[in-house]
This record gives sequence, structure tokens and C-alpha cells, in this order.
Amino acid sequence: MTETFRKSREDAPPGFFETEAAGLRWLAVDGGPRVARVLDVGPDHLGLERLAPASATPSAARALGRSLSAMHDAGAPAFGALPPGAATGFFGPLDDPLEMVAGSWSDWPTFYAEARLRPVLGQGRRRGVFDDDDAHAFAKVCERLPELAGPAEAPARLHGDLWSGNVLWAPGAEGGGEAVLIDPAAHGGHREADLAMLAMFGAPHLDQILDGYTEARSLAPGWRGRLGLHQLYPLAVHAVLFGGGYVETTRRLLADLGA
Repeated sequence: MTETFRKSREDAPPGFFETEAAGLRWLAVDGGPRVARVLDVGPDHLGLERLAPASATPSAARALGRSLSAMHDAGAPAFGALPPGAATGFFGPLDDPLEMVAGSWSDWPTFYAEARLRPVLGQGRRRGVFDDDDAHAFAKVCERLPELAGPAEAPARLHGDLWSGNVLWAPGAEGGGEAVLIDPAAHGGHREADLAMLAMFGAPHLDQILDGYTEARSLAPGWRGRLGLHQLYPLAVHAVLFGGGYVETTRRLLADLGA
């Protein structure tokens, strides 16, 4: 019998757990990474399969990179599209998730400006984190997005919050370790965003993950130089939620990107 790991919050925002469950199901594609299996979901809870821990190994990390490529290639209807069954997007911790704007955009620069950077600026202004100077810096980056974004790509099927804490390592089918994805903010976006999140806080064996990815799917020239661009939104979210050094780090990145 499969043991259940239960997440719950009585006052969860409407649709929070249903959106997470929809994201997990959407990400479970042929050839893609293992995704935590949904056992039960309701307005105030989510039940997932309980996973035994295992160690991250270089070979498992390389396999994760290859499988992430397959997940991304499964695609999405548009930039900003949510998984089927999800009505609202969320980004952030269970106790204080920020609403993540959803919709349908045909190109990534417009999506990133309208659905990520301008909304997180507004969330930060309402919480007293960002000021007028920050608003000007965000506006400069939004203006430069067409030149910063790199070659146009089709929307990829993203985990959306793929920092190292949302990649668990569990025993695999053949006895080795295997990556398992949890806690998505799934949507249609740019494949480089998931890779940028993995790099943001240092995933185990990151070089192996990236090597595995590029073995399976080439990335546009200059992709490493764009990681900071894709990290701007999650970094700004951390500034809004946690303040402290995240605010100054966000400001430095805004200055670099807007120069």
C-alpha cells in the first residue's frame, strides 16, 4: 500500500491545492522526470505518495537533465498557459503564496513583462518592498526584453519553481537514485527558466544536469548569459516575501540587466 504525504492548510487560497495537483499531473510526460504522484486533493489539502530518501548521484543528475528536456518538449498552448484543471497560478510557499498571472501570450518577452515582472513589482509596491526607483529599473528591463531574450522559442512545459528544494532524490527502479519533482508552479514558459532556477540556489551535480540536458536538446547560443534574466522574477518574489538581502540582490540584477 502506498503511504501518503499530506500537505494541508485550512485557509489555503481557493484552488491552491487543485492547481498544484494539476501541475504535477501535467508534468508527468513520457520520457520526462518522475513526478510525485497525486493520491488525493481537496480545497484544503493535497495527498502525495511518500518518498523514501536517496542520495543524488552524478548519473542520476545527468538522467534528470535528459528527462527535463523531454518534459519541456511536451510543450504548452501558449506562454502563460496553466495546466488543464488549474484556474489560478501560484508561486511561493504554502503559508504565503503569491498569485502568478496566467493567460495566453504569443511571445516570451511580452509574457515576461506583462505576467511576471510588472505584477511582481506591483506586489512589492503594495508590501512596501519596492519604491519609485525600483519601478523605473523594472521598466527599463521590460523595455530591453526583446534584445535580452535571445532567439524566439515555442512555449515549453515548465515546472516553474525548479529550485533544488523541489527536486527530491528517491530510490529508482534499478536501485540507484532518481530525481522526483514536487511543488510546481507549472505553466507554459521558456525552457531556460527551469535551468536558471536549478542554478539559482545550487542543485546537486548541477553541471551533470546541464550536460545531460544539452546532450538531449541543444540550447540557443548565449543561454548561460541569460540565466540572470530568468532568475530576476523568482529573485524578486523572494524580495517581496522575505525582504532582507534579496531586495538589494534584486536591485543589483535590475541594474545589470537595464544597463
